[in-house]
Amino acid sequence: MKLAMDEEMQTVLAAGCQKAISPERDRTQSRVLVWVVGTLLVGVMVVELCLLPWGKMPSRRLWEAAAFSFAFPLLTWMLHAATGPAAALGGVICMNLLLVQPTAWLDTAMPALLTLFVLTFAATRFGRASKEAMGAAETRQGRRASQVVANLGIAGLCAAGVPAAWLAACVAALAEAAADTVSSEMGQALGGRTWLITTGRRVATGMDGGVSLMGTMFGVSAAVAVTAVAVLLGTISPGTALIVFGAGVAGLIFDSVLGATVERRGWMGNDWVNFASTAFAAILAYALAQLASRR
Repeated sequence: MKLAMDEEMQTVLAAGCQKAISPERDRTQSRVLVWVVGTLLVGVMVVELCLLPWGKMPSRRLWEAAAFSFAFPLLTWMLHAATGPAAALGGVICMNLLLVQPTAWLDTAMPALLTLFVLTFAATRFGRASKEAMGAAETRQGRRASQVVANLGIAGLCAAGVPAAWLAACVAALAEAAADTVSSEMGQALGGRTWLITTGRRVATGMDGGVSLMGTMFGVSAAVAVTAVAVLLGTISPGTALIVFGAGVAGLIFDSVLGATVERRGWMGNDWVNFASTAFAAILAYALAQLASRR
């Protein structure tokens, strides 16, 4: 009897993870995202390299940035945290983050990115067996290129901005990405009651737009961690921390709303939902930081 109940529960959970969008349409949307945003990321990196004050900048710093941008993605690939193409795009994003301040990497968003990696790496592997039973576990090869672009692309683009508001937008996008991934992974692993964010109706764990207490708590904690690291290491000022954290959490809520609406209707795949949510967090943080700087 218990075995039959377990099988029935797994069927219900797996049904909750089924996507409304067709696989073919989802793949097409993801390819478009990779090519468009990936091209922009490479373009930003090239522009940053061309604008560097080569005569005044220590060449050692540039080589260190290049070495780290090669070694860290290679590590993620070796840990099966990312596929080869995803790791390559991650290297471009690392260069974008580091080149904006080639003389002091702690002044960049790289510490926030490393925090995101540690949190999401641990959350993805927590309760893998139960997530595999649901059909919601990440593949053994790691995250795809579209997932890297969806979660980190906005941060890589914002990193090119010189004013402090752009840096706040970059960290806010990373805080949202960490919050979204951790909340989803931990929520699916721990289970518990899940409600559709737009109606409050009970839904199966893993359903698009579904939120749970535990998942939300872990997601908000991830946003706190990313923001705290950025503040403690001097990436952003203490006065900007609340803006970054608030924008990250707002992006997390926006992600759930998109999941409950456009994603559940099959109009938009998960990669585009994640990309839109990080963009929302970045735009909100930039606007609030600019407003605060004028006061």
